[in-house]
Amino acid sequence: MPEPTQKLPNGVTVYKWPHKVDPTAEQVAEEMERFGFESYDLQTVPAWFHRSRHAHDEEEIRGAVDGVITFHFDEGPVTIEGGDILIIPAGVAHEVITHNSRTFSAYKGSRSGVRSVTEHGDGRGSVEDLAKRAVTE
Repeated sequence: MPEPTQKLPNGVTVYKWPHKVDPTAEQVAEEMERFGFESYDLQTVPAWFHRSRHAHDEEEIRGAVDGVITFHFDEGPVTIEGGDILIIPAGVAHEVITHNSRTFSAYKGSRSGVRSVTEHGDGRGSVEDLAKRAVTE
């Protein structure tokens, strides 16, 4: 397993994409599997996206496929881009913001392959919120 390139005191860990080529979705999925996680979603979020404060009930992994996004933790922000792997321990609250006009896509997963979230905010930007918006637009 590679050495992390960033580790916060709360246990959040980032592994930057080490290759000099853009990652494919398949390569990112393979990297996630090497860390022992199962993907439960390939999500694309819109430009200027904001996901309100929440935490995952299990350790979560993000495998960035394309774009750039910032996770805001109490200990500070962490920005990931295509190819990066982000691991967030269970219970660590955060917001997620795309601070630019590009979409961002990433695989999301957990060790069990199950998604379980505790909301600390209004649920804005959640999978359910995105689905509701898609129906009304």
